[in-house]
Amino acid sequence: MTSPALEHLMSNKSITFIGGGNMARSLINGIIQDNNDVRLCVSDPDETQLDGIRRNWPSVKTTTDNFAAIDQADVVILAVKPQVMAQVIEPLAEMAQQQKMLFISIAAGVTEEKLSTLLGGGVPVVRCMPNTPALVQSGATGLFANEQVSKQQASLAESILRSVGITVWFKEQHLLDAVTAVSGSGPAYFFLVMEAMQAAAEKLGITPEDAKLLTLQTAFGAAKLALESGDEPAELRKKVTSKGGTTEAALAELMNGGLPELFDTALQAANNRAKELAK
Repeated sequence: MTSPALEHLMSNKSITFIGGGNMARSLINGIIQDNNDVRLCVSDPDETQLDGIRRNWPSVKTTTDNFAAIDQADVVILAVKPQVMAQVIEPLAEMAQQQKMLFISIAAGVTEEKLSTLLGGGVPVVRCMPNTPALVQSGATGLFANEQVSKQQASLAESILRSVGITVWFKEQHLLDAVTAVSGSGPAYFFLVMEAMQAAAEKLGITPEDAKLLTLQTAFGAAKLALESGDEPAELRKKVTSKGGTTEAALAELMNGGLPELFDTALQAANNRAKELAK
C-alpha cells in the first residue's frame, strides 16, 4: 500500500494503460484500492481483455484507440509485450512531444534509450521491472528514470508501483538486469524450491494435500519472519539450526550439494540473458 503522501500525488491524475493484461490489471486493482480520485483508462485491441476490465472495474474507461486513450493523460503505462513495443508507441510520438506526459514501461528488455527514441526524444520515461506477486499486491519493483523525469513525476511513478508492493530506485539502468535476475525471475526460484520440498515430503509419506499446505505455509512464514524480525537471513538460519539437530543435517546436504554456488550461477545466467534481450 502507498503512504498518504504518495497517495495524494495520484489524486485527480489521469493514468492510461496501453495494454490490459495481467500486470496492468494488478496495477489497476492496486491503484483503485489506494485512491478513488484517479482517472483510469485502458487501451487494448482485444475486446475480450476490455470486457474483463469493464466487469471488474466499471469506473475504468476502455477503448481500442491509443490516441484517444493518451490524450490529456498525465501518465501512460506501457504494458505491452517487448516485441510489439515499437509498432505500438512509435505512432504516438507526435502526441508525446506535444504533451510531455510521463511514460512508464513495464516491458522487460526495452531500454530507456529505445523508448525515448521511439517517442521522439526528450520525453520523461521511467523503466521498471515488477514481478508477478504484484498480482496479489506483494510485488517488488526496481525503477530507473531518465533525466527528463521531474521529482514529482518520479514520486508519481513510485506511488503507482507501490500500490502493488515495494519499490527500489536505481541510478544506473543496467542494474535493472540484475533486478530481473533477482526479483523479476525470483518467484520461479522459490516456486521450484516449494515444488521440490513438496515432492520430498510426499516421498516421506505425507499426503500431497498436506505436503502442499505445510510447504506453502512454511515458505510464507519464513518470508514474513525475515521481513518483520529485522535479522539478516543468515542470522535467522543460525537461530533455527540446533547443533547436531535435524535442521543442521538437512542444511549440510544442501551445502554439500553446492546450493549457494548454484544460486550464484543461476542469477548470473538470468542477468546475462536480460542483457542479451536488451540488445
